[in-house]
Amino acid sequence: MKKLNCILLVDDDDDCNFFHMRLFNKMGITERTEVTVDGKEAIDFLKSVENGSHPQPAIIFLDINMPVMDGWEFLEAYGKLNEGQKAQIVLIMLTTSLNPDDKERALNNPYINDFHNKYLSKEDINKILRRHFPELADLGN
Repeated sequence: MKKLNCILLVDDDDDCNFFHMRLFNKMGITERTEVTVDGKEAIDFLKSVENGSHPQPAIIFLDINMPVMDGWEFLEAYGKLNEGQKAQIVLIMLTTSLNPDDKERALNNPYINDFHNKYLSKEDINKILRRHFPELADLGN
């Protein structure tokens, strides 16, 4: 059964990362999950080379508030990456913020495909798969 090649979590919240990794594994939706704790680590990961090419996760789940480089700063740096480093990545911003300005700002960013509140549920993941990966929509069920 085909799965997503990789999901990249960009979040400094260890509990949230652990929860999401367990959820992805339980649903069987990805070959692997990578975790970075800030935007700089995530950019470094995307610039790295694995087996002769840049890693290209299918989805990046990006937190807004992180140390070193927050989600907004990540998006600015992401925009400067070459196309081979960006690939066909679905970028989803995650937050615990109740600030409606954050959602509006995120959805107006050309790199953000979706916006969700943390923590993701199985239903959220299935909705994301149906919207962005319809060929894999039955994976999480």
